[in-house]
Amino acid sequence: MKYICRNFYSMIFLMIFFGLLINIDHINVYAFSPDKPLSDPLQEDRALELHEGLRCLVCQGQSIADSNSELARDLRLLVRERIQAGDTNEEINQFMTDRYGDFILMNPPVKGATYILWFGPVGALLIGIIAIYFLFRRSRLKKILTSQEDANFLNDEEKRKLRQILEEKSE
Repeated sequence: MKYICRNFYSMIFLMIFFGLLINIDHINVYAFSPDKPLSDPLQEDRALELHEGLRCLVCQGQSIADSNSELARDLRLLVRERIQAGDTNEEINQFMTDRYGDFILMNPPVKGATYILWFGPVGALLIGIIAIYFLFRRSRLKKILTSQEDANFLNDEEKRKLRQILEEKSE
């Protein structure tokens, strides 16, 4: 009886395992997107490319292709609608930036309003490097001054011996 039960459970396990293996090929590529893909593969490729270039306004660190928020889903649908309407990629990006601002683009253009986005990290890095340089310089000067002050605490006999040692080394 034990042998039959073991075989039965082994068969169940194998059926589940192979059933999963067979279905792996059919996993939906659009894991977060329950929306219906466009019928034209070229248009769908354009849509996916545009999805990668648009930022999710809820998640802010993800593109709308990677986000599972409702707004991202709505934006994906909007992009597909605009593609079906015949808009170019530039027109769709322009429509989105007119509606949501440059922040919606994963790579915003370099212009006056986005200088801080592009050059802020470099500026912060430079300020940090300059601050570290001056801190090290100040600490080094402090060490030099302290060593000179220590030298001033010598009495007359110690100063005479020190001069004598220095003169002997210079000869």
